[in-house]
Amino acid sequence: MCGIWALFGSDECLSVQCLSAMKIAHRGPDAFRFENVNGFTNCCFGFHRLAVVDQLYGMQPIRVKKFPYLWLCYNGEIYNFKQLQKQFGFEYQTLVDGEVILHLYNRGGIEQTASMLDGVFAFILLDTTNRKVFLARDTYGVRPLFKVLTDDGFLGVCSEAKGLINLKHSTSLCPKVEPFLPGHYEVLDLKPSGKVASVELVKFHSYKDEPLHTAFDTVENLPSGFDLETVKSNIRILFENAVRKRLMTHRRIGCLLSGGLDSSLVAAVLLKLMKEININYPLQTFAIGMENSPDLLAARKVAAHIGSEHHEVIFNSEEGIQAIEDVIFSLETYDITTVRASIGMYLVSKYIRKKTDSVVIFSGEGSDELTQGYIYFHKAPSPEEAAEESERLLKELYLFDVLRADRTTAAHGLELRVPFLDHRFTSYYLSLPAELRIPKNGIEKYLLRQSFEDSNLLPKEILWRPKEAFSDGIASVKKSWFSILQDYIDQQVDDLLLEKAAEKYPFNPPKTKESYYYRQIFEKHYPGRSSWLPHYWMPRWVKATDPSARTLKHYKSATQE
Repeated sequence: MCGIWALFGSDECLSVQCLSAMKIAHRGPDAFRFENVNGFTNCCFGFHRLAVVDQLYGMQPIRVKKFPYLWLCYNGEIYNFKQLQKQFGFEYQTLVDGEVILHLYNRGGIEQTASMLDGVFAFILLDTTNRKVFLARDTYGVRPLFKVLTDDGFLGVCSEAKGLINLKHSTSLCPKVEPFLPGHYEVLDLKPSGKVASVELVKFHSYKDEPLHTAFDTVENLPSGFDLETVKSNIRILFENAVRKRLMTHRRIGCLLSGGLDSSLVAAVLLKLMKEININYPLQTFAIGMENSPDLLAARKVAAHIGSEHHEVIFNSEEGIQAIEDVIFSLETYDITTVRASIGMYLVSKYIRKKTDSVVIFSGEGSDELTQGYIYFHKAPSPEEAAEESERLLKELYLFDVLRADRTTAAHGLELRVPFLDHRFTSYYLSLPAELRIPKNGIEKYLLRQSFEDSNLLPKEILWRPKEAFSDGIASVKKSWFSILQDYIDQQVDDLLLEKAAEKYPFNPPKTKESYYYRQIFEKHYPGRSSWLPHYWMPRWVKATDPSARTLKHYKSATQE
């Protein structure tokens, strides 16, 4: 995890523009660098580093003797860089996994480069010989990337939008900053003036397609066919492989643990693999909640079962409410459920950074979207429609849960790893017949639970624990976190303000006081940027006015069973 920033064709003084790059300094607390591009006085790179691999030669932009005309600034982890080195005989100059991008590009161009990378990434690649600039982002947008491109060819690129919104440019008062689409790369021509012109934007990978890099994976070909035992075995093998490849780091590994199925599976498999490769420190797991919340109690059980060094972060409603503005500034969104769920994750990340030496943090993001874990999937009209909804959610992850997970951890200089969004694991799961993937017997994620039933990785009551939304599970069962928030916000937002909300905010108008309150804070920091959120996250197939799982009829808390 780090922060990348680059400008091409700036009309303004670069020393002034570079101040914008400092807005993402939290992403790389270990070191930073600005570097001008030789021969292009109005082009430069900025880089904030979190040193996770190659402590000595990991600064960026990466340049190697073999390709002096290539400049690379990237944020991410490429898990198969050693397999690609072996396959193609690449001679690396550093231990940085991202160096493989330079070698792949030299060998086969940008399309093969993006398709061959097994990992999470956002990168800017400059080829000064061929006068090209390339931008690319991983399939699910696990690593963020924003860009601004003006009509006259001024390009700005950054890990977070906050590093671009205050850039100065002669022909535009407020250049349009927008997220770069996941699973795409863009080719731009670099003119002698340093300005650029977009040539093409290409989608290089679709979720359902088996990735090209599978051919060089450490897991050989799996048995085919859809009989249940084969499917369950393949799910276990691929999930374990997804966790194993993410152990690549020189820094201490930790794991978020809510006590729900997803984070518990990640923690259990992670600890098992850490023992196998003799990592000589205990796995630290982290749970957050209010006093006696369901998540804290469940996480305690899991930690005791797997034998992790467990940390509990207990917060009160006042601390949660005080964090709202910082959270919205970090997130760059006003989506209701994203803000709610981010508060706990932001506070636990703050604790990890201040009180421990864990830096690489595993988490369970992506599972709900992939394995149909949301409560409303019980209401799907058919398996086919459930499968379509699962794919829609995966496509939009970069706007919601993946955004939350990245920003709340990156705000405190932590690197997040999400094995459920492994390319090969997700493409296999999505290839299964739709009827295999739906909730069964009133239980969501039935297939995933079934796959690990005989593994003894988790206690049975955790493996079959019903879904809790993260923003609900951290509160006491008597009063959910969203109810506490709404009670506070009721006092902050006048009824008249809400009545006139559509006039003030015609795009995505707030319908509740809570959404109005978040929108006010968002507009304070990012005025006129409401289009970053195309729509609010809401459940489908139900008449819901609030995204919380607790408002749905199917929802049962532990006290109701």
